[in-house]
Amino acid sequence: MVKTSEKSTETALGYEQARDELVEVVRRLETGGTTLEESLALWERGEELAQVCRRWLDGARARLDAALAERSDASEASDTSGTASARPTNSSGATSDDEPAG
Repeated sequence: MVKTSEKSTETALGYEQARDELVEVVRRLETGGTTLEESLALWERGEELAQVCRRWLDGARARLDAALAERSDASEASDTSGTASARPTNSSGATSDDEPAG
C-alpha cells in the first residue's frame, strides 16, 4: 500500500525534479559521513524518488507506444484503401524505376 507522503511526492514532483533530487541523494550516500539513521532515511527517499521517475518513464513509454500504434494503424489503413501506387509512372504505366538510365 502506498503511503500518503509517497502519493504527494508522486503528484508534486515532475520527472526532472525527482531525478535531480535522486542524484543528490545518491551523491550524499556515496560521500558518506552520515549516521546510520540518516543513511536509512536517504535510502528510503531515494527509493521513493526512483519510483516517481519509473512512473514518469512508464507513462512516457505508454504514450510513445500509443502514438506509434496509431501511426502504424493509420499507415496500414491507407495502404489497404486501394489507393494507387505513390511511385510516378510514365505514359506506358511503367514506374520511373523500370526505365533505363540514360
